[in-house]
Amino acid sequence: MSSKSIVGVLVAGVFATVAYAAVPWPALALTLPFGAPAAKAAATQSPGAQPAGAPPTASPGKAPAPPPKPVKATPEQRAEAERLNPLGRAAFWAREVDIDPTDNDARLKLAKALRALGKYEEAGAAADQILVMQPNNYEALLESARAKIDANQGFYAIDDAQRAEAIAPRDWRPVSLLAVAMEQSEREPEALAAHQRALELAPDNAATLTNLGMYYATHGDPQRAEPLLRKAAAAPGAGAQERQNLALVLGLEGHFDEAERLERQDLPPSVVDNNLAYLRAAADPARPHTWDSLRANQ
Repeated sequence: MSSKSIVGVLVAGVFATVAYAAVPWPALALTLPFGAPAAKAAATQSPGAQPAGAPPTASPGKAPAPPPKPVKATPEQRAEAERLNPLGRAAFWAREVDIDPTDNDARLKLAKALRALGKYEEAGAAADQILVMQPNNYEALLESARAKIDANQGFYAIDDAQRAEAIAPRDWRPVSLLAVAMEQSEREPEALAAHQRALELAPDNAATLTNLGMYYATHGDPQRAEPLLRKAAAAPGAGAQERQNLALVLGLEGHFDEAERLERQDLPPSVVDNNLAYLRAAADPARPHTWDSLRANQ
C-alpha cells in the first residue's frame, strides 16, 4: 500500500480456485437411477445445461454486483476520532467528507487537523469550502483566519476575523485573531487597539493576556509585558507556552535566574543553555529589543 494513502485501508479478499482434471470417457462408470446408462443420460441432457459438478459460471451480459456503499461513522466513532493524533484525525475526517461532502462539521474538523499538521493552505481551503456553502458559518470563519495567520498571511485573515466579530461581538476570539492579522499586515496602531479590546472582553484569559504581553515584548517594552505574562502564566489552563513567554521577557530584563527556573520546567538542558545564551546576548543594552531580534530565537 502506498504510504501516501491516509484515508482508507483496502482489504484484499482471498478466493480459493478449484482445479478440475479431465477424466477419459472410458474410465467413467456412472450408475444412474432406474438402471439408465450414463450415455443415455448425457444424450438426454437439455441443451445448454451445465454438467453436474462443473463450477458455476456468470450469466452472459450480467454485470457484477456493485460494492457496498461506505457508511458514515457513528457518533461514538466520531467522538473517539477526536482523541487521535493530527494525522489520524485528518485521515478520519477526510473519509467522512468523502462519504458526505455536505458534512460541514467533518470538514471543519478536517481543517483543524490539517492546520495541526502544518498544512495551512489545505486547512484554509477546507474552511473556505464551508464558507462557500454557509458564508456566515462562525467557526469556519475563525478557522479560515487561523490558517491564514499560521501561514503568515495575516492580511488575508482580516476579512474573516472582521466578519466573525460582527456575528459575535462579545467573543474575544475573532478580536484576538484580528489583532494578530493586523500585526502581520504592519498596521500597528490597529493591532494594539484590537489586542486591548480582546483583553477587555476576556481579562483573565491566558491567550488575550499573552497576546498583548508579547505585543509589548516584541515592540521593545518588556516592562509592560512582564505583568501581563505573569498573569497569563498563572491563569487557568496556562501551560508551557505561557511559562516560556514569561521566561523570554524576564531574560530580556536581565532576570536570568528566574528565567532559567521557568525554562527548566519544560525544556531539556541543551535547549535551556542555548536559550539562556541568546537571552544574555539580547539583554545587552546596546542591542534594541526589536521584533526581528526576538524572532531570531523562535
